[in-house]
Amino acid sequence: MPRVTIVGAGFGALTAVRKLRALDAKLHIDLVAPEPKFVYYPSTIWIPTGLRKPEDVVIPLENFFRRQNVNYHSAEATGLSDDGRILHTTHDDIENDGLIIASGGRFIRKLPGIEHVIVPCGGVSSANQIRDRLHAMQGGVLAFGFAGNPKEPSAMRGGPVFEFMFGIDTWLRQQGKRDPFKLIFFTPAPKPGQRLGPQAVEGLLKEMAKRDIDTHLGHKMQGFTADKVMTEGGEFPADLILFMPGMTGNTWFDNTQLARSTGGMLKANTLCQVEGADKVYVAGDSGSFPGPDWLPKQAHMADLQAEAAAKNLLDEFKGQQPNATYKAELVCIVDSCSKGMLVSRTEKKSRVLPQSRFFHWAKRLFEWRYLRQYR
Repeated sequence: MPRVTIVGAGFGALTAVRKLRALDAKLHIDLVAPEPKFVYYPSTIWIPTGLRKPEDVVIPLENFFRRQNVNYHSAEATGLSDDGRILHTTHDDIENDGLIIASGGRFIRKLPGIEHVIVPCGGVSSANQIRDRLHAMQGGVLAFGFAGNPKEPSAMRGGPVFEFMFGIDTWLRQQGKRDPFKLIFFTPAPKPGQRLGPQAVEGLLKEMAKRDIDTHLGHKMQGFTADKVMTEGGEFPADLILFMPGMTGNTWFDNTQLARSTGGMLKANTLCQVEGADKVYVAGDSGSFPGPDWLPKQAHMADLQAEAAAKNLLDEFKGQQPNATYKAELVCIVDSCSKGMLVSRTEKKSRVLPQSRFFHWAKRLFEWRYLRQYR
């Protein structure tokens, strides 16, 4: 019986489990992750404003692993040997006949003073920290920004920053507390959200103007202090700074012979195979994939890549030529806590549908349906 090891417990990893098990009921599956839980990151945007509690977005996985007959290993990956057939972890070594790496990415925390910012996608603890700081404030300057990895154009996650910003603005207005606050959005890019498409850029800027949110655009980041954002185009004061840096690969990749992109990710082909490696696949934020320059780092893309990786690996076990690829597709609802703007993009077309309460509730319905399969 072939043995597959999956590294990670996020979107790509769990989708790989479901796809593998659906295709082969007897396959031996090992999964390595520090904790048996799934954090639904898209809903952490609602924790600071009280729409969600931490326990709403953290799903214990013991029952899911039991239903899917997965051997869970509580550990962190530390390296590979024997051409990928042995995964080294902080607990033990795990042998495999095929490997799927979906251990996510790592934020680049190199800017001077970055310890003074909160990284919004840092998980539940970061969302809690934003909530506690925000609720303790009676006024002040709130700064929201993001940057990328110059060597890895796709390694950027700006969408959640817009959602935290618009959601907090909505909440302050609902609380009757908006006047004492000044909100500023900043990014080195001259056109924020350009990866979402030109229509999205226009829509986002119009929404900021409508909400009286100032912008500081097109200036390279220099660093932060506890109460200041510094760029080559000037600096401005800030009492609370939310900043999403660019991403790179996990540190444990350094202890492997796997091919890497210039940006530090695992270099993959359109089949999600790590280039030059035998039966080693990658999905989600861990990989650098071919595709358009706007190819997103988002949960939906990780799911599509994981499905292709799982199918292709099983085809290899059967001696068949793998041929499953992923669709380059961006789909998101930029939520503002009461309304949402739908953005979708493929290689053939892109569209933006304006703010609507319907899309806010559609995002909440999708959350419920998605999490139901893991509860």
